[in-house]
Amino acid sequence: MSAVTCAAHTLPERSPVSVNGVEIPHDAIAREAQHHPAFKPIEAWQAAAHALVVRELLLQEARRLGMAPVPRRDASGRREAEDEALIRELIERKVTTPEPDETSCRRYYEHNRRRFRSEPIYEAAHILFPAREDSAEDFAAAERAANLVIGELQAQPSRFSDLARAHSACPSAAQGGNLGQITAGQTTTEFEEALVGLAPGTISEKPVKTHYGVHIIRLDRRIEGQELPFELVSDKIADYLRDSVVRRAAAQYIARLVSQAEIAGVVLAGAEAHQVSTSG
Repeated sequence: MSAVTCAAHTLPERSPVSVNGVEIPHDAIAREAQHHPAFKPIEAWQAAAHALVVRELLLQEARRLGMAPVPRRDASGRREAEDEALIRELIERKVTTPEPDETSCRRYYEHNRRRFRSEPIYEAAHILFPAREDSAEDFAAAERAANLVIGELQAQPSRFSDLARAHSACPSAAQGGNLGQITAGQTTTEFEEALVGLAPGTISEKPVKTHYGVHIIRLDRRIEGQELPFELVSDKIADYLRDSVVRRAAAQYIARLVSQAEIAGVVLAGAEAHQVSTSG
């Protein structure tokens, strides 16, 4: 059982949590804890309590201002919950931020050029010797078989395709082990690390282990990533800068509300004050 799922069963009774005299039930906090994974139940409970306190504080402020929710629908047609609409409208009304201009976007681009590169592309082939992830014997047998084939390939590298067709358990065996073009995230971490360490035209000298089994990898070609021009990423930079400013401004606004409220049962300060419940 995970720390989050057992939180409601292991946490001791606590002092009531309330916002300006409105109590937040203990069981509501326990349910909210599922949205705040943590190593210890107490950490999940505290994060959930903070989120629900901020949520209640924002709802109270919106109602004090006489605001009425106008729920929106997303691209899938799902209707926004009224409380969520009210919180969103309050933040939109009270948290005003300037739109990032081209100068700001270009400055961010120039200071973070390494972030704006396309991923390298690898053209590769492999031979897979399968093994059950939980079986050391399977892996040992697969590794022995792979080493025998590596020995054959060291003598005759041109036989890779034939040996892939004969031995590989991957559907790519029909294409001589050819995997086509691969980019980051399309294979396992171990497979990617092996690709990075190979020179084009070479075959792995040792078997490469992944949770699928044992691989022999051949790298045919590496196409290095290219720096993306500003024009191609300017919209993403503007979105990132806009979101960053809004988050900071919202945290400051919530911190002001916290300082004026009577909150019992939890302590909200600093960065904690910007957490809002994800349920609704």
